[in-house]
Amino acid sequence: MSAARQPPASPAEVPWLLAEETCAKQGAAVREAAPAREEAAVREEAAVREEAPVREAAVREEAPVPASASVPVSVSVRAAAPPAPPRDPASGAEPEDGASPPPPLRGNRDFTRLWGGAGLSLLAGRATTVAYPIVVLWATGSPSDAGLVGTALLLPQLLVQLPGGVLVDRYDRKRIMVLAGIGQALVGGLVAFLFLSGRPWLWALLGAAFVEGALGVLQQLAERAAVPAVVPRAQLPTALTGNEARTRGAAIAGQPLGSGLAAAGSALPFGTAAVLHLLAALSLSRVRGRLQQERTGPRAHVGAEIREGLVWMWHRPFLRAVMSAVAVTNVLFQGLNLAVMAAVLDHHGSQFQVGLILSLSGAGGLVGALSGGWWNTRVSLRALVLGGLLAWTALMLPVAAVLHQPFALGALFAASGYVGGVFNVAGGVLIVRSAPDRMRGRANSLANLVGSGAMALGPVAAGYLLEATDASRAVLVLGGVMALTALVACVAPGLRTPPEDGADAV
Repeated sequence: MSAARQPPASPAEVPWLLAEETCAKQGAAVREAAPAREEAAVREEAAVREEAPVREAAVREEAPVPASASVPVSVSVRAAAPPAPPRDPASGAEPEDGASPPPPLRGNRDFTRLWGGAGLSLLAGRATTVAYPIVVLWATGSPSDAGLVGTALLLPQLLVQLPGGVLVDRYDRKRIMVLAGIGQALVGGLVAFLFLSGRPWLWALLGAAFVEGALGVLQQLAERAAVPAVVPRAQLPTALTGNEARTRGAAIAGQPLGSGLAAAGSALPFGTAAVLHLLAALSLSRVRGRLQQERTGPRAHVGAEIREGLVWMWHRPFLRAVMSAVAVTNVLFQGLNLAVMAAVLDHHGSQFQVGLILSLSGAGGLVGALSGGWWNTRVSLRALVLGGLLAWTALMLPVAAVLHQPFALGALFAASGYVGGVFNVAGGVLIVRSAPDRMRGRANSLANLVGSGAMALGPVAAGYLLEATDASRAVLVLGGVMALTALVACVAPGLRTPPEDGADAV
């Protein structure tokens, strides 16, 4: 079967024609660079050409081999060679140049185990976060004791983030998650025993709350850093959308779960949390394969690795600018929450009204998280960041006019929560795509540290502001700062150019 072919319309078509022809004829072909005058020449069928350099084309038994000097690339294709297999067919984390599309995330068993295990742990953590101050207040009658325990539970968010990021980058992430889950289960069982025995010593509860919070930080850092190991790069926005929706859902469900169990019995929320943490550890232990790349060379000192993470972050202006904006907005929203509470209290409103408004904010965040992947595939990160800041400004300023209208407040808070859900998904995508595997734990820890530290400053700053003025003026001040933040972000050099995905980011 010898037939002549016309030369390709464009040199860029040559590799495609070679692959098609050689796969059809089950032969092997090697194309070398040829002079430009031979580009239009027509060659007949050839089957096998040996390794020696060939400057002229010859007619062989089976396949025609067109040549072009405009494409100085040597291509060798085997007829029956299948595409390279993925790293793990169950997880779907295959190479970027894989011929077959990755399976949907719902069929990715490793991701679903990681997602479900971390979700159970988050649900348990949200329940105990609410239960600790409630049961201590009811058991001791001391608001200060309840505040101390709540602070001990949240203190690791500030103290453990940076060293925790180093540990997650150094050691096996799956082992960290499993051991942290088992440790949290033991802590929950211990606290349940203290209440059942009638000896809820304050010092023991303070220690238990701090340990539980520290283990929770480690587990969350390890889980976030492990996601790119079980999810193909193209599916990261979808995966992180699911993670953000899971976090929002755990917050919505965990608060009534913790308070309801505490009302039924002081030991119940902690015993239930212990069971949930054990189930989470079981699910996480079934994730297969290594969740990070091998690190070679001697390990640096912990302080040196923290410093390396800080330097890495400083040399990424887009990521640094986004984190700065997040820090400012967290302060403002914590202040806004306090201002709304003060306004409701001044007009003899109920705690139910405050809870309803905050719950609507959480519901809006859940919807925003679910749609975050859609936004990330259609809008640039820069547009999402700037659009989110401008939307928050437009939603925050009207709050001053509707402080005494719970339903209007709920609508504004729900819309703000929606923007926050989309914003968080965008930030998560930015971090996992920017950070190399060896730096991913520290990158997440720095982001969490900025957010947590800012959230801690918000109520304090808003408290002083509310002492100096009324709630309406305080909200206008907060809205003005938000508008200024959006304006600065629009002209900030770091946000003018979108970030580049690092080659070593996955």
